[in-house]
Amino acid sequence: MASIFDYADEIGPTTLIIVGFLLFVFPEPATSAFGAGLMLFGAAYWFWEWNRP
Repeated sequence: MASIFDYADEIGPTTLIIVGFLLFVFPEPATSAFGAGLMLFGAAYWFWEWNRP
């Protein structure tokens, strides 16, 4: 059975994606651009962490 500690590497990228999405939907051009950047960075970080031991 998998432990919560097995998924600790996914907390950072997932948080970046969620915060980026929340900033993206906030109706302000600066926060939308920053949110899109955070989502892209979170996705890249998530793929980088995917198969790391």
